[in-house]
Amino acid sequence: MRRHNRVCSYSSVLALVALWLSPAAEAATPPAPVHPDAEVNGVAAAFGLTVPEAKSQLAAQDEAHRLAASLPDGLRARSAGQWFDAAAGKLTLAVTNVADADAARTAGAEPRLVSRTKADLDRTDEAVRALVGDGVPGVFGWGVDVRNNEVGVSVDRSRKTAETESFLSRVRDLGVRITETGSSPGQQAGTIQTGNPWWPGGESNCSVGFGATDSAGAKHFLTAGHCTNDRDQAAYGASGQQNRIGTSNVGGTRSVNAREGDMGVVAVTQSGWELSAAVNTWGEPAVTVTGSAEAMVGDRVCHSGNTSKWKCGEVKYTHKSVDYGGGLIIEDLTWTTACSLGGDSGGGWLLGTKAVGLHDGGPSKCVENPSDGDMSLFQPVIEALNKWNLKLVTGGGGDTTAPTAPGNARTIGATSTSVSLAWDAATDNVGVTGYDVYNGSALATSVTETGATVTGLSPDTSYSFTVKARDAAGNLSPASGVVSAKTAPGNGGVRTLSNDTDFAIRDHQQVFSPVTSPLTGQASTSLGISVTIRHTCAEDLGVTLLDPKGKAYPLKYSGGSVCTAWNGARTFTVPGASSPAGGKWQLRVTDYGPGDTGVLDTWSLTL
Repeated sequence: MRRHNRVCSYSSVLALVALWLSPAAEAATPPAPVHPDAEVNGVAAAFGLTVPEAKSQLAAQDEAHRLAASLPDGLRARSAGQWFDAAAGKLTLAVTNVADADAARTAGAEPRLVSRTKADLDRTDEAVRALVGDGVPGVFGWGVDVRNNEVGVSVDRSRKTAETESFLSRVRDLGVRITETGSSPGQQAGTIQTGNPWWPGGESNCSVGFGATDSAGAKHFLTAGHCTNDRDQAAYGASGQQNRIGTSNVGGTRSVNAREGDMGVVAVTQSGWELSAAVNTWGEPAVTVTGSAEAMVGDRVCHSGNTSKWKCGEVKYTHKSVDYGGGLIIEDLTWTTACSLGGDSGGGWLLGTKAVGLHDGGPSKCVENPSDGDMSLFQPVIEALNKWNLKLVTGGGGDTTAPTAPGNARTIGATSTSVSLAWDAATDNVGVTGYDVYNGSALATSVTETGATVTGLSPDTSYSFTVKARDAAGNLSPASGVVSAKTAPGNGGVRTLSNDTDFAIRDHQQVFSPVTSPLTGQASTSLGISVTIRHTCAEDLGVTLLDPKGKAYPLKYSGGSVCTAWNGARTFTVPGASSPAGGKWQLRVTDYGPGDTGVLDTWSLTL
């Protein structure tokens, strides 16, 4: 399958070779500073700062991240968003009342009083997503803008149609800000050094993201999903089908380019290739990756790509959706002001020395003071690492201290096909970012909480589990004590919650029907939902499942030119779910049309 507008270069191949340096060469590389010269110089160039000003701004950014991680859980949960304000040099917290503003000041953050809560923004965002459906001509981006406390929609005015105007009329009623531009981004396609080129088969080249290993120690590198969409395709470190590196998208299960994200894996199978944590910064001393992180709005970030080379910018939005046209919609991407070009696809994005993303797309132009809001987008890298249970390759100068072993590992329940575990939190000199749960020697699941449910087990069977803590640099702790558990006999064990309270469904309003789960650990990765509704126009209804953390799983989008009745139960499945089992789950039903009546009769959720 051919890929659209992908570019990379031979110079990136040299960087790829440098990324996979020999152990001796790596040992000779000096440890990277907290803020390497390439980052400082790149930020200074991108924002018109002197080098001392750039260093000062980056130090303030570090403090904003430290403070964000230490905020009280309650305050963070009630906040409508947070961001780094470079002008003030502080973390800013959006709050909706004076008490939380005072709490933010006490914690050291700058409060911003706003009118919309996070729940308000999420509801509007979901309503927009439902209206977008499978795409609207000219509409290429939508998501929450935390700094302006609103939901925004981006429209390419050159592609507007009557359908676009109808859509815009509906979202205006939701209080959405509409920004019109003269262009829209596109996916860029393009050695193993981050930012260097690689070639999928005989096609045009992409850029390397980050080296990673699996639980068996096998070598891989992460890149864009639209660069790895062909199953079992040969991957090369030079054009002309020479210098084979390995195989892209092994088995057809290691590439995603859809609503879930844009990420893929190349298996490094050929001898002579070694993984390195060095990043090609195109003339500056190489940056050494020391771990992974999540980017915050306002962050100064930089990316390495084969075509645009080393470019820096500001994070404008996180978790914002994009429509590239042709039915390709990708959700939850990070949008930045940095420029990019075709061939940068898959290249690595960094926050200091931390890996934060894989390049997805952009306007394919690099000009000073870009107009019309042109931006470059990236896929958060932690999602890719977790999806395929990979460990980021890191190098010197970073955190080398492993967390302590999780304590008091124990079983808290079992069904015929699952075992639920809990443990006490591990500690780390920087911070624990997650836990890996092992069934014997095999990795069963990875979570961020101090509990998990291992599914897919056999009835009436004994198992042994251990847990290891993981930090941002990829350091693993010693294993916890062994937890012995036995599944229940038979075929029972299904965990189903339900709410049979009737809720009236009214025009242009939303209904929230909750169920509270007493369970611990992780929910199943495949959720089953049954919804019984009596309504005169099913096409007007959008249905979404909200997990205890507010994560939205769309079940049904609205849309259709002819109304048909919904009378009875409909079942839905959410594959690839990642949610805690315990807490308040909600079914949200939104009526987007006029002149209809109905009732949410009952619904159930199988975890």
